[in-house]
Amino acid sequence: MTNKLIDLHAAAALVPNGATLSFGGFTIQRHPMAFVYELVRLKRRNLYLFGHSPGGDWDILIGAGCVKRVELAYEADEAFNTVGPRWRQAVERGEIEWEDYSNFSMVSRFAAGAMGIPFMPIRSLLGSDLLRKQALTDEQRAADPRTSPKKLHCMTSPFNPQDQVVLVPAIHTDFAVLHVQKATVNGTVRIEGQTFADVQQALCANTVIVTAEEIVEEEALRHEPERNLIPFFAVKYICHVPFGSHPYAVYNYYDYDPLQLKEYHENADGDATFQGYLEKYVYGVKDHREYLVRVGGQARLDQLRAAPGYGYNPELKRRRL
Repeated sequence: MTNKLIDLHAAAALVPNGATLSFGGFTIQRHPMAFVYELVRLKRRNLYLFGHSPGGDWDILIGAGCVKRVELAYEADEAFNTVGPRWRQAVERGEIEWEDYSNFSMVSRFAAGAMGIPFMPIRSLLGSDLLRKQALTDEQRAADPRTSPKKLHCMTSPFNPQDQVVLVPAIHTDFAVLHVQKATVNGTVRIEGQTFADVQQALCANTVIVTAEEIVEEEALRHEPERNLIPFFAVKYICHVPFGSHPYAVYNYYDYDPLQLKEYHENADGDATFQGYLEKYVYGVKDHREYLVRVGGQARLDQLRAAPGYGYNPELKRRRL
């Protein structure tokens, strides 16, 4: 059995400037934040991100100047902010290249890449302005061969002349980085709760890096093998990172941290205050262990732990903080 365990910093260091990436999770759920913070500390530049529903994982990378181009549906932390503040400002200032699709069409693009087909036919964009508007220019598309030469293609079904479909291009990335609940040293992973598009993202990436709350014995995941949706041979590296998604939630392990998300969004709108946040929680700590101490240590983390039978913490104070 191959041992795929690797240190978090070493895993992040594998990502070069200019790489194409996707991150697992959904808005305030299961983002590989400890990995993202390592990329920021490494000062990676010109990253090219693909995503369907990212949140603060993208926002902090964009604000830190790590990202050149994105293709996405939306970027937000749900109720904490309708649009990611650093993402919004980067678009308004013309500091980032971007293309937008619907949520379903981005998931369909990942699915096409995972299936090894060049595109996916869908209907969800019909009747939408997304069908008619292209944010990336033809020149920007031509400048990077990893970008589809067209945003999409509309066509009449070859089986029914009354039927229209939209073809969206497949996605292939250099890296997919996922955070999961359990993993074995040889790359078997278990995602509990909703998987979102993590499986499709993993299967359309050249290199899959997984950060996990727990490293468990192989036998533990051989029970109910149908729940291990990503084949072990698709996973290249495993990192043991407890609370690796903080301040976001990991089903059955801990809830999102409303105090930390509130602090982020109170500071992310202003350039100076955002830099202050980075200095305090990213640049000002050596590693993930020091970060967890900085956000409140074991006492705070224990307050976030999920209650058995719920998957989250029903007693957590979320409003009027």
